Amino acid sequence: MNVIALTRNFTMKFSRRILIGSRNSSFFGFPTSKCHHTLALANNWLKHRFNIDHSNHYPFRILGFQSITGGAQKVFDLPSSNSGLYRVLSRSFSSTIAGVAFKVRNFSTSVETRVNDNNFESFYIQGGMNVKPLVVESIHKDDEKVVGEEEFGLGVGAEDTRGEDTDVEKQAWKLLQGAVVTYCGSPVGTVAANDPGDKSPLNYDQVFIRDFVPSALAFLLRGENEIVKNFLLHTLQLQSWEKTVDCYSPGQGLMPASFKVRTVVLDEDNHEEVLDPDFGESAIGRVAPVDSGLWWIILLRAYGKLTGDYSLQERVDVQTGLKMILNLCLTDGFDMFPSLLVTDGSCMIDRRMGIHGHPLEIQALFYSALRCSREMLAVTDGTNNLIRAINNRLSALSFHIREYYWVDMKKLNEIYRYKTEEYSMDAINKFNIYPEQIPSWVMDWIPEEGGYLIGNLQPAHMDFRFFTLGNLWSIVSSLGTPRQNKAILNLIEAKWDDLVGHMPLKICYPALDNEEWRIITGSDPKNTPWSYHNGGSWPTLLWQFTLACIKMGRIELALKAVALAEKRLPLDSWPEYYDTRTGKFIGKQARLYQTWTVAGFLTSKMLLKNPEMASMLFCEEDYELLDICVCGLSKRGRKKCSRGAAKSQILV
Repeated sequence: MNVIALTRNFTMKFSRRILIGSRNSSFFGFPTSKCHHTLALANNWLKHRFNIDHSNHYPFRILGFQSITGGAQKVFDLPSSNSGLYRVLSRSFSSTIAGVAFKVRNFSTSVETRVNDNNFESFYIQGGMNVKPLVVESIHKDDEKVVGEEEFGLGVGAEDTRGEDTDVEKQAWKLLQGAVVTYCGSPVGTVAANDPGDKSPLNYDQVFIRDFVPSALAFLLRGENEIVKNFLLHTLQLQSWEKTVDCYSPGQGLMPASFKVRTVVLDEDNHEEVLDPDFGESAIGRVAPVDSGLWWIILLRAYGKLTGDYSLQERVDVQTGLKMILNLCLTDGFDMFPSLLVTDGSCMIDRRMGIHGHPLEIQALFYSALRCSREMLAVTDGTNNLIRAINNRLSALSFHIREYYWVDMKKLNEIYRYKTEEYSMDAINKFNIYPEQIPSWVMDWIPEEGGYLIGNLQPAHMDFRFFTLGNLWSIVSSLGTPRQNKAILNLIEAKWDDLVGHMPLKICYPALDNEEWRIITGSDPKNTPWSYHNGGSWPTLLWQFTLACIKMGRIELALKAVALAEKRLPLDSWPEYYDTRTGKFIGKQARLYQTWTVAGFLTSKMLLKNPEMASMLFCEEDYELLDICVCGLSKRGRKKCSRGAAKSQILV
């Protein structure tokens, strides 16, 4: 079977970037419907251009704009967007090839062998915008099965966790199903919040990539796989859309923070549904999401693990999108550190909170995404260099975080006695940290048997705040050593009242207050002390806490936290976050019926019912990474690096 990769630069001429659906056609790997499009011009053009014959007993199954004619590969040019025919094409499939089905092939050998590091960009990216390779196949009608038409049911490898749901779980499932967003008749995600009494939803009526992850896991654990597959494929196509802020475009490979399904009226009788992505150009602060692409990679791996369907990650368009995210993250820059340098507000904490630089949350997600990518990338001559770069970055990043971000009583005492202004290759205080930076609260806060990874590290700066998501995901991804992972949970248990209190879990501890709050947050009225990102309690962190506890054999901690949430959340209408030092009150600006609050609770319950499923979502220690050293100091006649000594100290 010949497979053609057809690429073209479509320069969209609209005030907003939109993804247009088409009625009764197959779009990028799943069926779409309820999008009204009828134009005859493109129908005739397609018949002439692709030699489509409706009387053929072996109809074409179409995935995008590719064709196979006469058994030979041939690339066809599409008309430019200036002629307006691209929009005509997108609305013409219903009359041209209505009712035609398609199937996804394994592309790992047919196309990937032609992609190498030298021509990858020129092959897939033209004029600054990438268009995914698309395929048409000719198959027998007897084999027809429209992808995505399966009923919601148990997927391959999924366990039936629907047994004896409590009343709270039943209510949560009803709310989660009510938050589902459809696009052309197919589910594609869940809105951030679904409060019927909210008259000003802002962007909470959109589908956020990071917010959808717990929803996706809840659906996957229940065997409802279609919505997750649709979400992964649609957000992948949004990756290639034009995005600008003041005429400046970020790097290729950026994933949107969110998208919204909009209905556009064409005329009195016709309308169409479009996907309208937001890459940060409309967000408060205009910050692009660094974590969206990382979460997308993590979810892609989870889909394969929980369903047993690895064909999705083997598709050529998915492999291409995966490489583009990696290329964006692994691009060389001015930084000397293996950690990602990002600005404030680029992750779950999407407002100014003094986390610019190298925040732990991004480093943990980055490490996890690299490990997931290494599993999913097709091994070819064209990906060898990329896989090598991933291994090198994983090794350097794990060493950097474990060695320099870790704080316990022993390390704290070492910092307390630091000498400063050291200039040499043998310096102990490599980042010139002044001992006066150690806050008074941390000296008495760390328990003897506990420790944690600090929030940030830069020259002359250590952020000693405890950031929950970064520490939990360091456990899940094995960014921390086994000893460190155990110590993090020991600290959470010892400081339960501070980090859990009346509602799990604090997003960070402690809160910024007084002059520090005014300077660092810019006097942000939403991030006042012990509210929202500034020490607020976020129930959605429950599923990640549960996953970390299951991995480390501390299920009793997860059960205790879930019991707290189950008692309060339904009474409080499933709020986004809680305020005060112990999480007593519903957040002053918290949205009710917050979807990832609901989904985080459901995912936690299902993981606890089937702990064996959790093992598919976390990563175990990779001891081979500890033997990889990329510094090359010995090759230049310098003193050998300290990796061996550091490894013997921290790997216990």
